[in-house]
This record gives sequence, C-alpha cells and structure tokens, in this order.
Amino acid sequence: MISFDNVTKTYRTKNCSITAVKDASFDIEEGEFVCIVGKSGAGKTTLIKLLTGCEKPSKGKIIFKGTDIGRISSNELQKTRRKIGVVFQDYKLLETRTVTENLSYIMEIIGISDTSINRDVNHVLEIVGLEQRAHNFPCDLSGGEKQRLAIARALIHRPDVIIADEPTGNLDLYNSYDIINLFKKINGLGATIVLATHDKDVIGKLKKRVITIDEGRIVSDDPHGRFIL
Repeated sequence: MISFDNVTKTYRTKNCSITAVKDASFDIEEGEFVCIVGKSGAGKTTLIKLLTGCEKPSKGKIIFKGTDIGRISSNELQKTRRKIGVVFQDYKLLETRTVTENLSYIMEIIGISDTSINRDVNHVLEIVGLEQRAHNFPCDLSGGEKQRLAIARALIHRPDVIIADEPTGNLDLYNSYDIINLFKKINGLGATIVLATHDKDVIGKLKKRVITIDEGRIVSDDPHGRFIL
C-alpha cells in the first residue's frame, strides 16, 4: 500500500541546508499497524508530512496505492488525500461547531448527501464511543474525548489509511491507553494505521511493528514492537 524508496528530504535556506530524512526505505502493507518512533527532532513529523503529501521528497519515491505522490498534480494530490485520515496531537477541532457538525462539515465539503452524512456520522460516533456527546461543543469535552472526536473526523470519509502524529502527547496515561485501544479496534475493522510517537509505554502496550528513526535515518524495523532508543 505504501512504499518509501530511498527517500531524502532536505530543507535549504540561504545559509545552510538541513536533511530531516535520509535515504528512508520501507513498505507498509494494507491492514498493518505500524509505529514510527524516535526522539524529538529525529524526523518523525517530516516522515508524516512526506507521507501525506504536505512535503515533497528531495530524492527518492513515495508510492501510495500505486501512485507516486511526489510527482502528481495538486488536484490529483487532493483526491489522494481523501484516502488518508490524519489525527493531530492538538486535535484541530472546529470550536464553534458541535461534535456532529465537526464530522458532517467535512462530508458536506466533498458533496456527500444528507442521508449518507447522518448515517455515517452516527456510525462513527458509535465506533469512538461519543454517541452521548453528539450535540456538545469541543469545549465541553475532556482531553480524551477531544482526541476521540479527532479520530472520528479522520474516519468519517472512510480512508484507506489513518496517520496519527503523537495522538497521546497531551493525554494522561489512562486516556492514552484508551486512545490506543481505539486505534487497535479501528485496525481490527480493516484500516491501516501509521502512528508516530515517542511514548515508550504506548509502544510497549501495542506490541506492533516499530520503525525507529534517528537523526533522519531508519535505524530499526522491528515486527515485534521493540523500542530501541
């Protein structure tokens, strides 16, 4: 489903250049649950930006479902991004819209019918356990509930892969485990999950494949979930 082939990303300024990702190569199969780990500044976020098409590689290829996302047009990239759901650490919710409206807004933009919106919103809220919060605003939600809503928003357009960038970074241990169990549930329903984190406890609980990045290089790819840093 996803293939990085000798991918390098270098940021250049007038005075210097910084290589954030160096010769990264790995494949992610459909239905996998993969963790990308590393210390702060190791290159995890750049890797995520490359995967979502927010950044283009300086060298190498990134193939998503047969498409080289580093070489397609802006219009084609937008269509490809509809197959990807992204969960952010800081939630990025619409504070003036209810839980239901945060989800339906996205579907309205891409032209989904009202009947389908109502059906899908109710279904996704049930998956993430927010049925009783449908008419609340984000300010009424706990940190864990806000992250559940962020996950619901990533799910609502039925993506092929969900990418989560430090989704437990703002949560306590209890809520972190709650969110991780939710990702495992979603993975069990068939979605491919790519989770970037530096939380060793999360990795230990998941026991899924771990790709470790250090100073921009892939230093380990362990199928058994070991955190080597």
